[in-house]
Amino acid sequence: MIGNYLSSPRHNQNVWHSLAKHLSENGWEVITSSSRESQIHRLVDMVFSILRNRKSINLAQVDVFSGRAFFFAEVSAKLLRIFKKPVILTLHGGKLPQLAQKQPRRVRRLLKSARVVVTPSPFLQKSLSNLRSDIRLIPNPVELENFTYRERTNIAPKLVWIRVFHQIYNPLMAVEVVKLLRADYPNIKLTMIGPDEGDGSYDATLTYIRDMGLSEFILAIPGLPYSEVPQHLEKNDIFLNTSQYDSAPRCLIEAMACGLCIISTNVGGIPWIVSDQVDGLLVPANDYKAMAEAIRSILKRPELAHEFSTNGRRKAEIFNWPAIFSQWEVLFREVINDPRVNR
Repeated sequence: MIGNYLSSPRHNQNVWHSLAKHLSENGWEVITSSSRESQIHRLVDMVFSILRNRKSINLAQVDVFSGRAFFFAEVSAKLLRIFKKPVILTLHGGKLPQLAQKQPRRVRRLLKSARVVVTPSPFLQKSLSNLRSDIRLIPNPVELENFTYRERTNIAPKLVWIRVFHQIYNPLMAVEVVKLLRADYPNIKLTMIGPDEGDGSYDATLTYIRDMGLSEFILAIPGLPYSEVPQHLEKNDIFLNTSQYDSAPRCLIEAMACGLCIISTNVGGIPWIVSDQVDGLLVPANDYKAMAEAIRSILKRPELAHEFSTNGRRKAEIFNWPAIFSQWEVLFREVINDPRVNR
């Protein structure tokens, strides 16, 4: 399994970490690469992992993101093809459609090189269908037993934001929302949780919170262990997602599993997860005024909060790990048993 397996406090544990863990627990021999922090060291580790294990590999699964990580996927897939290893590409990056528009031949070449291409995002499946028409869908899962459901009715202005502190997730938008609402809701609280990605967003967020006099209303927590995330979801009522780009964020499903009311930007694959006015509210990207008004509407209408809470939990149950994991095992066995693998 080739992808981003960083595990330091600066990085969230994600779906690919869980998939590798579940596979190992169910009898698969799994090699992951890479957990190196430096990008150049990560690429070198990926290459050497393939070279070192080339005789024992039956199947390779390669995660595909945009930016520099796309090049990592290209190099890995090329090397695996040289050794005639079947490759499954898994598309994650919310900016992949933009990359495909700018460099369609490059993206098409990578997608066509794989035995199977899969994605958790219907948005990516649809956006890249002109480059490969048979992209399969396996949703991002959630381990429901780790998330306690609490039905929200008379909710309080207790907000939580859980992403990575990076400009594509627009953490400053959440701060602007609190700035707008604090006069009407003096008891408003926002907890912001996520690793510092190192692009300056975390420091900029802390500075803006201080400069706007919002320190008593907003708590920013970097590097929280993933095991502690559920307790922060459980004690809040409204989940904010402020992304500028996104594909299929698992954090939304986890928030739904806990019964939180979801308010998110309407970007990328978000509308395939959150149905506007059914299990949450969607607003335009960067429109913090619209997000503030969405929060007001939920706080003023307890019946709306109750509807979003119950509908969200019902949707989250569809994404429980056992059902999703079985789809991965079926796919892996299908590719391994393909007669072309042994040619």
